[in-house]
Formats: sequence, structure tokens, C-alpha cells
Amino acid sequence: MSSNYRNFRNNVPWLILFLEAVFIVLFYFLFSNGDESGSVVSYAAFQDVNHMVIFGFGFFLTFLKRYGFSSTGFNLLIVVLGVQCSVLIEGLFDFLLEIPHEDGLKRITKAAVSITAVVISTGAVLGKTNPVQLILMTVVEIIVFQMSRWINSRYLQVPDDIGMMHVHLFGAYFGLAVSSCFSEPSPRSEKNASTPKSALLSMLGTLFLWVFWPSFNSVLSVDNKWQVTYNTYFALAVSAVTAFTFSAMTTKDGKFRMAHIHSAVLAGGVAVGYTANRIQYPWIAMILGLLASVITVLGSYCLQRCLNPALEIHDSSGVHFTFGFPAVLGALAQVVLLIAERETPVLLFSLGYSVMFHIGAFCMTISMALITGLITGLILNLKLFKTTPVTKYFEDQFYWEVSF
Repeated sequence: MSSNYRNFRNNVPWLILFLEAVFIVLFYFLFSNGDESGSVVSYAAFQDVNHMVIFGFGFFLTFLKRYGFSSTGFNLLIVVLGVQCSVLIEGLFDFLLEIPHEDGLKRITKAAVSITAVVISTGAVLGKTNPVQLILMTVVEIIVFQMSRWINSRYLQVPDDIGMMHVHLFGAYFGLAVSSCFSEPSPRSEKNASTPKSALLSMLGTLFLWVFWPSFNSVLSVDNKWQVTYNTYFALAVSAVTAFTFSAMTTKDGKFRMAHIHSAVLAGGVAVGYTANRIQYPWIAMILGLLASVITVLGSYCLQRCLNPALEIHDSSGVHFTFGFPAVLGALAQVVLLIAERETPVLLFSLGYSVMFHIGAFCMTISMALITGLITGLILNLKLFKTTPVTKYFEDQFYWEVSF
């Protein structure tokens, strides 16, 4: 390791302290009056979301055999910094637009949901970025995602709880755009692989995400929280069953593949997030979960063998088919259900107006994610940020004290 890179890495604590000092000062000016005592979000629901983003996603990304410390440790770092940043950005919007402050528990719950976009993006560049690059990506992505939410809510009339579900779509495509700017690892690299132990730890994270996903989808719902929870659970259950089915069907020896189960069992929860409040019958949620799981399993096969090599994109943890494809399916299902809900004849203009706004929100979100992700990736690759050498990809020893 060169002395220049070692000195650069030793400056990371000072960057974190400086950023934290800025957060504290801004919190003093924006939130000095305190919060209301009541909250529309229960502490149990917030705790479920907190478990998801810290424990669930932390272990979800531990599948690389030499990158376990970094996967869980850096995930905690970007979550705690990102939540503070998200609260500040939303508070700044409220201050500038003279919108009354929400209660504190709801504010940090929304911030915890928002940081999911960054955690998903981190999966696309897992093992290829240094801490400074991750911190910068976190701050930029949170700012852009909050702007995207604000545009969707203010100009495209997207309800806040539905607009928040764009985290999967935004996070996946922002991360893919950033990843396209980094060098691809060697196909023969032994570090870019799993071991039975790392795969088991990663599956533990998947199980936590699966268990708490109904809370994630329903935490910001006000009127139909139980309906969202009910539909999300059935979508997750069917996606899990479908994952096992198609995993055995797509392998040569008919055995289950952990990589399929690891990603496809969550697909139903991602896809149904947009429509769980509209679905009146559980069989609709079940069909959506089935389709999402099929798309994930088949998408992993097509992307890894065809599309990603052609576009020269290395998606470290498969966020494209784990979160991106199911989110696109969910957005399309939202439009279909909106049209199907029209039981009585209505003016075509009124229906087209609503559909146009939903499609516009989808297109705007994915466009902002791709454009800003590409710009962020180019910035992160500047010499100033000392991009990690390809030979040091997926290596804990580059950043952590490892005793084995």
C-alpha cells in the first residue's frame, strides 16, 4: 500500500468529525424548538424499520468471503450519517416552504426509510469504494432523493407514503450508474466469491428483511395500515415459494441455489410496496409476488450473462434484479390497478390525467437516479478521492484490523 493512500485513509476520521460538527450546528438552528409529544408512528414500527436498515441490510451484504467487516461496519456508518442528513434536508425544505414540522419519531422513521436507497446503492459498488467515497455518495444521494420525493409530492401529486416507496427504484439505478464508472474486477478474482459461512450470514440478513418488510411498507400509512401489512405478507410468502420453485427449475442438477433464494424471496415485498394500499383482494398481491420472484430469478440469469457484460457494469450484489426489476414491476402494477379501479364510466381525460402523473413520477425518479448517479460516479473517480486499486477490491484488510 502506498504511503499517500495510507495518509489519505487516516484523514477519514477528521472528515467524519467535521461532517458531524456541521450536522450538530444545523440541528441547533433548524430544530431548536423541540417536537410535539404525540406521534402517528409507533415506536415498534420505527424499531422494525431500524432493524431492517441496520441489521437486515448489514448482514444481507456479507456474502463476500473477505468483506464481512466492511459490509456490516460501513453499512452502520452510512446509515447513522445518512439518517441525520435526511432529517436535515427534509427540515430545510419545511423551513424554506414554511411547512409545519412533523413529530420527531415520524421524522426519523422517514429518514430511516429514505436511507434504504443509499444502502441499496452501496450494494452495487460493494467492495470497490473507500469510506470517503461512500460518505460522499451517501450525502449526495440523500439530497437528490429528497428532491425527487419533493417534486413527486408537490408537482405530481404522489402521496407521501407511496412516494417513499421509490427508494428501491431510486437506490438500484443510482447505484448502477455509480458502479458503471468503476473498473470491473478480474473475472478470475477469488475474492469476488462467497463461502458457505458468508452465504449463511447473508441469508440471515435476508430473513430479517423478510420478517420486517410488512412494517417497512406500512409504517407511513395512516388509514389502511393493516391492509398494507396483510397484502405485503402474502406477496412475500408467494415470492418465497416461487423462488424455491424456479431455483430448482433453472439449475442443471435440480438443486436449490442460495443466490436465488437470497434475492428472490424479497421481490414480492419490493413490488407490492406501490400498490399494497390499493389491493382489495389478497390473490392480487399473491400474483404480484409470484411475478416479481420470477422476474428476479430469470433476470439474474439474463443480466449476469448478457446485459451486464455488454454494458460493462459490475453489480456486486445484484441490486438490479433484486430491487430494480421488482420496483419497475410494482410501478407498472400501480398504473394497471389505477385503471382497473374505474368501475363506472369516467372521462378519459380524468383517467389519463391520473395515469400520466403516476408514469411521470416513475420516469422522473429513474431519470434523476441515473443522471445524478452517473455524475456522482465520475466525481468519486477523481484522483482527489484515491479510488481503491482493483487489486484491493473486496478486501477487509485494506481498512480493518483483521486478526486471522
